[in-house]
Amino acid sequence: MLSRFRFFIVHLPFMRVNGMAIFPFLLIKHKSPSKVLINHERIHFRQQIELLIIPFYLWYVIEYLLNRLKGQTANQAYRNISFEREAYQNDDDLEYLKKRKIWAFLKYV
Repeated sequence: MLSRFRFFIVHLPFMRVNGMAIFPFLLIKHKSPSKVLINHERIHFRQQIELLIIPFYLWYVIEYLLNRLKGQTANQAYRNISFEREAYQNDDDLEYLKKRKIWAFLKYV
């Protein structure tokens, strides 16, 4: 079941960001990440699994580059990636993954 998969937490204090999901690793900057951060990254794991991992990364980069071509700043382009929009909108709902429908990120495209 998708909600029961295992991931491995790797602490990397030199990271520029607080967390990053690179299936099956959750890379974190701080030793004690918040539940919201963990949930945000778990949403990305679900997205990655749905798209069979490699297509997720291709889509992610293409969407980022298209946002940049539209004149968005690096941060705006990142925040407007459909995967990030879904994760940020729902990361504080710790029950979200239990009720999330498959390919839910598509409504954020």
